[in-house]
Amino acid sequence: MRVLAVSDEAYLEHAPGNWPEGPHRLEAVWKALEETGVGDLLELRGPAPASEEDVGLVHTSRHIERVKEVARGGGGYLTLDTVVSPKSYDIALLAVGGVLTAVDAVLGGEAKRAVALVRPPGHHATAGEGMGFCLFNNVAVAAAHAILRRGLERVLIVDWDLHHGNGTEAVFYDSRQVLFVSCHESPAYPGTGWITDTGEGEGEGFTVNIPFPAGTGDETYLEAFDSVVAPIARAFRPELVLVSCGLDAHFLDPLGRLELTSRGYGRLSGVVCGLADELCGGKVVFVLEGGYDPVGLGWSLASVLSVAAGRDPVAEPEGCRREGAEGDGKGGGARGSGARAGGLVISSVLKTQRAYWPV
Repeated sequence: MRVLAVSDEAYLEHAPGNWPEGPHRLEAVWKALEETGVGDLLELRGPAPASEEDVGLVHTSRHIERVKEVARGGGGYLTLDTVVSPKSYDIALLAVGGVLTAVDAVLGGEAKRAVALVRPPGHHATAGEGMGFCLFNNVAVAAAHAILRRGLERVLIVDWDLHHGNGTEAVFYDSRQVLFVSCHESPAYPGTGWITDTGEGEGEGFTVNIPFPAGTGDETYLEAFDSVVAPIARAFRPELVLVSCGLDAHFLDPLGRLELTSRGYGRLSGVVCGLADELCGGKVVFVLEGGYDPVGLGWSLASVLSVAAGRDPVAEPEGCRREGAEGDGKGGGARGSGARAGGLVISSVLKTQRAYWPV
């Protein structure tokens, strides 16, 4: 099976300078896809830029104009952690458009699985503010597009970025049409995503947060997907699965300590793709979010897409190790205290979610 990949060299033109989120990230992805051979499993397509009307499905006109003004004025800081360069507004529209291109292709039957290799990332952006390297919320706009324009009633968003997708959660916090599930490190930026945050109003029960401690590792993540994510997804029965595909939970990443491996990411991809096959005809779109080590980012994404294409997970190159990490510094976290504490988190999540779902 080939995976549709939407990307463009223009995404390199969002240039915030000496910053963790920069053009080098996408270059690392392309390099890893070539070196692992996973690029041969992809069908490439260019994006169409989104319109302001598209972005306005989620974002306020004031926020859209603010991003445009800063970019047109030569660039600057949108917030203390989010930089806009002169071309950032146009490239942010292209990023949203890339995800919409992937979603429309999957919903139109042109592809079963797709990946949007876009930047800037989006899951921290709220309706009225960009933050955490994010200008517009690519995944949230795509989900709103699928519901409001393509007539879907239920969309599942799985966010496995190291950092909680606070923006996506906030957009859909009172909606029962979007099930938002986030596995993330806690404590960590942006300091949200507590187990007891489950939605409000009609959306109560449709937010599932799994805040893991440092050192959690592959096996505990897989346990969470098997015992929490899968049964809730089956009860929800989505018509489309979107994955906020951050790769910064990898053991090499400088911003986190969750200790996942690239093989672990591949196995998570297998669970999600299996659920999509079972529940919605295989319709799943992966959307690039974070990941700040070139090997951890690139090889983990290659592993995700390898499994999405029906192949085996991909291991890191020989010799990858992070000094000072729990255990042997090679990720996995299977025997550490973080993994044991992660198991307690899963128990707490199950206790909370039993009020809403058959888990």
